[in-house]
Amino acid sequence: MELYYNFLAFWILFGALTFLYLIFSKIAAPYGRHQNNKWGWSIENNWGWFWMELPALLVMPILVIIGPAEIDGYILFILFLWCFHYFYRTVIFPFKLNTKGKKIPVAIVCSAFIFNLINGFFVGYELGFILENNFSLSPNFIIGIIVFSVGVYINRISDNKLISLRSESKDYQIPEGGLFNYISCPNHFGEIIEWLGFAIILWNLSALSFALWTMYNLIPRALNHHQWYKQHFSNYPTNRKAVFPFIF
Repeated sequence: MELYYNFLAFWILFGALTFLYLIFSKIAAPYGRHQNNKWGWSIENNWGWFWMELPALLVMPILVIIGPAEIDGYILFILFLWCFHYFYRTVIFPFKLNTKGKKIPVAIVCSAFIFNLINGFFVGYELGFILENNFSLSPNFIIGIIVFSVGVYINRISDNKLISLRSESKDYQIPEGGLFNYISCPNHFGEIIEWLGFAIILWNLSALSFALWTMYNLIPRALNHHQWYKQHFSNYPTNRKAVFPFIF
């Protein structure tokens, strides 16, 4: 158990260093609006998304199921929340995207595959092999459900807004309405909120690690998007922040 938590602590530290590198280097992962041909062999965008997200969908539930933890209502509920997100993100979302002709480098797909594999392992292993199930309707469970639900709602409506704009035009447009009036990337903001809620529900280090890694990944991505909007639209609203309303 000590070895597990040592590895988990290292993973959190590695994520923090990666986050700082992405922030200061301002490197934008070359897919979506940042697509370029400098990263080698690429595959179709939707299949890239599928393979990137697949490990998380499979690894975490498998570890929980094969672990010694009792599969009771609480565990099933946690699995439902996880699979609710990742079934959508793996199977539904990639094929809703109106990104025909868009490519994603295999190097990015592989790095995201490993990212989801490791994070799915940590969450699933701690839940299925280490923690004893002492479930109760505690304040953190109730608050976590509320925060998770709010995050899902923000993420989904924001994704749908962006997809609808791409359906209307082949060119990128300035999204308007809702949280888009305050931040460039409410879809990323919603996902951050979602996994913070999940960490509050579980109240363990692996779930916190996953929430932190979500922020490590999505905050730099949102900052890149925000800068891209400002460069490509002279009329882009100057009062908008990147990912956190009124902050940055």
